[in-house]
Amino acid sequence: MQRIKTLLWIVVIIGVLSSAVCTAQAQVVESFEPKQVDTAMYKKEPPFTIGFDIYWLGNSWSVQFAEEFKYEASLHQDLIGEIVITDSKGEVAKQVNNIEDLVARDVDIIVVTPLSESALIPVLKKAQNKGIPVVSNAIFVKSPEARELVVSQVNAKDVEFGRIIAEWLANELNGKGKIIALSGMPGVETSELRWEGAKSVFDQYPDIEVLVREFADWSYPKGKTVMASLLPAYPQIDGVWSGGAAMTRGAIEAFEEAGRPLVPMTGEDNNGFLKVWLERKDQFSSIAASKPTYIGSEACRLALQILRGEPVYDINTVSVPIITNEDLEKYARPEMPDSLWLRTRLPESKIQELFKE
Repeated sequence: MQRIKTLLWIVVIIGVLSSAVCTAQAQVVESFEPKQVDTAMYKKEPPFTIGFDIYWLGNSWSVQFAEEFKYEASLHQDLIGEIVITDSKGEVAKQVNNIEDLVARDVDIIVVTPLSESALIPVLKKAQNKGIPVVSNAIFVKSPEARELVVSQVNAKDVEFGRIIAEWLANELNGKGKIIALSGMPGVETSELRWEGAKSVFDQYPDIEVLVREFADWSYPKGKTVMASLLPAYPQIDGVWSGGAAMTRGAIEAFEEAGRPLVPMTGEDNNGFLKVWLERKDQFSSIAASKPTYIGSEACRLALQILRGEPVYDINTVSVPIITNEDLEKYARPEMPDSLWLRTRLPESKIQELFKE
């Protein structure tokens, strides 16, 4: 039972999300007009004590994301006296307890990636009652009640992610062709929002036919298995829209094992995918979008602004950077492990420390 629970959390957290029931609310947040927040009431004299809950360290993105926060904090030793770090290990109950502990320790601010906003509401109310501001990091909380309990939020827009790579694919195909779509997990917010962005593009092209949309759990082996099952059924596939790099790697291998020529496919800024793309740059074209790990860095900066009493916005959106055929060689790191994410603010010394094989 524990193993099943752990696996379920891994799938959910890789998508950095909650369930599809909240998708419509999430779309509202992603399109919400940011409002400036007066943070004068939270102004403190340094040194500050920052509570930082790490939601999960189960994959390389989440590890790098946490390191981005810690590195940014290290640049402000004149302001930060202590960072109290807790690790929720992907467990909602543990995260609730962690936030309870941070409130009890009377930290100056709490930065958290909510695993369940509904479960956190009672403890966030406790933080608010004690005058402790909260920053939501890499997830937009959605309900009006939850949004009232966080001072500021920072994330990248998954709708924009899906739209950008779909626009590239449509242009690459000159507005016509048959495509396969690969998404992460049905009902999971990242999957649905990225596809929403993509569909808004494809709907504008009557000569682009989406043959099928399949789910491959952001997984390399499942991406390969799913694509291998589709290739015999669809003799004409002109492109692949994929919402995750690992699935694209699997699709590439399936095409090759079936003896089919590679077609334009979309990906992410994961080094494993970039290396595969670089090795085959003369065989197919691609684009890598990014939910950058430096969202963690942005959250740290927001926390410091709030504690200095500087106005901030309640919704802060990090742009979705891309890597193209033209600048692939600038970003791909053949000498580094697959687990590195290339859109980062970490210095080379820290990258080597974390990822050098």
